[in-house]
Amino acid sequence: MSDLICIGAIAGSFGVSGEVRLKSFCSEPTDIATYGPLSTEDGSRTFHITLTRPVAGGLGARIKGVSTKEEADALRGTSLYVPRDRLPSLPDDEFYHADLIGLSAYDTGGELIGKVSAIYNHGAGDILEISTARHKSALLLPFTLAIVPNVDLAAGRIVVDLPDEGE
Repeated sequence: MSDLICIGAIAGSFGVSGEVRLKSFCSEPTDIATYGPLSTEDGSRTFHITLTRPVAGGLGARIKGVSTKEEADALRGTSLYVPRDRLPSLPDDEFYHADLIGLSAYDTGGELIGKVSAIYNHGAGDILEISTARHKSALLLPFTLAIVPNVDLAAGRIVVDLPDEGE
């Protein structure tokens, strides 16, 4: 498990006075501003963020030390991280995406399928991408209790109930 969790990204500038548009990956988007200073993954830059207003595609925000559109544009694409210990503990049936990536995936018979390589969410729920040698391409499966009945972070594995080929 990583010590840093990505909770958002800077999507670009908003306006002409250094405001940025943030994409928040928090379940409650405005929570991104409550975790204290955010940083780049390598820790080389720290950002003190103040939310200003909802904007198309995210949240408007001011970043301490950023006062021009050019400075804001230069930050486009920057992922924002927070130390894990600043985030709330989750209930037993919820997981941070960062904790799932890299877990071994086994079928219900105990045979290794592959590893969780990515997680996507396009609005209708989380989708696991499982890299595997058993199939020609990666498997994309809904992250639901029916398909993934068991997640064991301590053992570094998930159990996947693969749908029948005809389904």
